[in-house]
Amino acid sequence: MSDPLLWSGDVIVAGGGSAGCAAAVAAAREGASVLLVESAGFFGGTGAAVLDTFYGFYPPGGNERVVGGIGWEVCEALFAREAAFERPNTYGAGTGVTYEPEILKQVWDDLLADADVTTLLHATVTDVLMDGDKVSHLGLHTAAGPRSVKAVVYIDATGDAELAWRAGAAVDAPRDQVRRQPMTATFRLGGVDLARTSAADLHRRMAEATGYVLPRREGSTHRTMLPGVVHTNLTRVSGADPTDPWQLSDAEREGRRQVREYVRFLTAEVPGYEQAYLINTSIRIGVRESRRLRGRYLLTRYDVLQAREFADAIARCGAPVEDHDGGSKTVWEYVGGAATGRSYGVPYGCLLPVEVGNLLVAGRCLSATHSAHASVRSMAQCFATGQAAGTAASFGENPADLDVQVLRKRLIDQGALL
Repeated sequence: MSDPLLWSGDVIVAGGGSAGCAAAVAAAREGASVLLVESAGFFGGTGAAVLDTFYGFYPPGGNERVVGGIGWEVCEALFAREAAFERPNTYGAGTGVTYEPEILKQVWDDLLADADVTTLLHATVTDVLMDGDKVSHLGLHTAAGPRSVKAVVYIDATGDAELAWRAGAAVDAPRDQVRRQPMTATFRLGGVDLARTSAADLHRRMAEATGYVLPRREGSTHRTMLPGVVHTNLTRVSGADPTDPWQLSDAEREGRRQVREYVRFLTAEVPGYEQAYLINTSIRIGVRESRRLRGRYLLTRYDVLQAREFADAIARCGAPVEDHDGGSKTVWEYVGGAATGRSYGVPYGCLLPVEVGNLLVAGRCLSATHSAHASVRSMAQCFATGQAAGTAASFGENPADLDVQVLRKRLIDQGALL
């Protein structure tokens, strides 16, 4: 790779969302020199660009958290700034932590700086150079043009498995899958009279609505930190491949078209929304599922629904299978068969490619089937798997050779819940 070398060190994390930021902080706190690469101009990823609620910290029907560590540290920082509150999910998916996205960006800036992570924004991975079965360099497009960066261990927290895919690891790609989660453009409305709104009334009116094109006849609008402002998760762009540039471009426009239709419906048909106005749409469309690693262990629907335990678990999850690939409805299946607070372990093998020796993945591109992914993709689990990947990367060159019990003990010492 002939591009000028921009940085060299112990660990490079690609993707500055929940998983990537947690990975970078974890590795740096363990003494590694860390570079965090992000294509946007801020850290927080989907959590700052699309959503305003973390799910997965609490299992449905349970009051005990299943995720701690860096993820909960982020929540505590938001609580301390009076920028977050806990609330029940509309569908019983467990208590969520609703926060103000602009403050989340600041929290990540502070945590990354305090951990002495080197951060690179407005940089996109364009190439992966291999040396045998290991990643040697990454090619980046930066504000200064093409550059290369080099590390001992790499972490793919891109959400789309960009590093794993480019490095030749086995992945399940959207174009090869029969089933695929749809995408969603979220939006915020101001001027809402919250005292006159209810989820039950909204769902009834959507189900009965005529004269509107509403691809999803359920979904949620919920209060935010701001008075009279609601955040919505209503639109549904189905059948598009988020790794195809033309389809992704079309999906962005279709998402905004649906936003316009849902706003028309809400202001005309739903009490409390008569004076509502559109504040903004998500910075980019929300992608639930794209490429998924085929790693050393493949988490399955059976593992999730049977609440399986694993000797090499590096995270826990109690989030239900939340499959939006169900027409106008969403399919919900609970861990253990009911919303009773149960959870399962997430194996370390889900973070490890078979074909690439010095690469880990974290977040929603980990190794899981379509149905299992619909549970383990929750935001709290992105924090948890990111922390596990970052801690593992700090141990050195061959993550697959790491004594997982040593890793588990270190994660517990860091406040992780296993």
